[in-house]
Amino acid sequence: MSTTSKAPSPPPPAHAPIDEGATFAYPKDLDIPGHETRHDQGSRKTRTLKTFSMEGKVCVVTGAARGLGNMFARTFVESGCSKLVIIDLRQEDADKAAAELVADFENQGEVEKGEIECLGLGCDVSSEPAVQAAFAQISAKFGGVHVLVANAGIVANYPALEYPAERMKQLFDINVHGVFYCAREAAKIMIEKQIQGSIVLIASMSANIVNYPQPQMPYNASKAAVKHMAASLAVEWAQKGVRVNALSPGYMLTALTKAVVAPHVGMLESWAEKTPMGRVGDPEDLKGAIVYLASDASKFTTGSELVVDGGYSII
Repeated sequence: MSTTSKAPSPPPPAHAPIDEGATFAYPKDLDIPGHETRHDQGSRKTRTLKTFSMEGKVCVVTGAARGLGNMFARTFVESGCSKLVIIDLRQEDADKAAAELVADFENQGEVEKGEIECLGLGCDVSSEPAVQAAFAQISAKFGGVHVLVANAGIVANYPALEYPAERMKQLFDINVHGVFYCAREAAKIMIEKQIQGSIVLIASMSANIVNYPQPQMPYNASKAAVKHMAASLAVEWAQKGVRVNALSPGYMLTALTKAVVAPHVGMLESWAEKTPMGRVGDPEDLKGAIVYLASDASKFTTGSELVVDGGYSII
C-alpha cells in the first residue's frame, strides 16, 4: 500500500493581498481640487479649473517689455495674478511696459484700480551680479517668487563659416548663461521661502530641429542647451519643491518675426506650408501652455518640454 505526502503550501505572495470586501464611504464634504465656478465681469458665468488660477502668485517674466514675454506677463494677469515683475534690458522699457499693462487692464474694466502691482526692472540677464541684485529687489518687495518665466533671448543669422565670435559669445551669454542665472536666483528664493515654485525656461522647437534655410547654428545650439538645462535643474530641485520645465514655441507671428521675414519673399508662406496645421502660430496659441506650466495644474510635471509648433518639428 503506497502513501502520498501532501505537497507543502506555497509561500505567501510578496505583494499585499486584496480585500475584495473593503469599502470606503465617499466623504460628502470633500473639496475636490480643480473644480469651482468663477464669475467674470457682468452676469456671464465661466467654469475654469481651479488649479489654473494664478491668484496669489508673484510672477516674474524676463524679456517682457515686448513680444512673447509681454504676452506671457499679460496672460498671468488674465489668469488672476496681481503681483508681477517685468524684467527687460533697459529700465525705461521695463517701466513703460509695466505701466501700460496696468493701465490697459484697468481701462478695460478687467481689474479694479490699484489691484495690479507690476514692477518694472532693468536688468542685463547676462550679468550675474545684475541678476542677483534684481531678484534681491523682487524678494524684498514681494516677499518671494512663485513663478519665473526665463524668456529673454536673442537670435542672429550668419553662415557658420562667417559667424562673428563676439556675436556668438553674446548670444550664449544671454540665451544660456542668463537663463541659468535667473533660474538659480529664483530657485534660491523659492527654496529659502519654502515656496512650491515653477520655473519655465523658454526654449524653441529649434532645440530639436535645424531651421532651414536661415543659418542660425548658435541659436539652435543655445536652445538645445536651455531644453537640457530645464531637465537637469528639474532633477536637482525636484525634492526641494521647485519644478522646472521648458516651453518650445514654433514659428510665431510676432512683430519681430514679421520684421525678420520681410526681406525674404515667400519665407512666411514656406513656414506655413511645412506646418501640418497649415499656418504659423499666433502668440495667443501659447497662452494655455504657459499657464499650465506655471500654475498648480502642472504640479506633477517637471523636466518636461512642451512643444507648441503646429506639428512642424514632427515631420
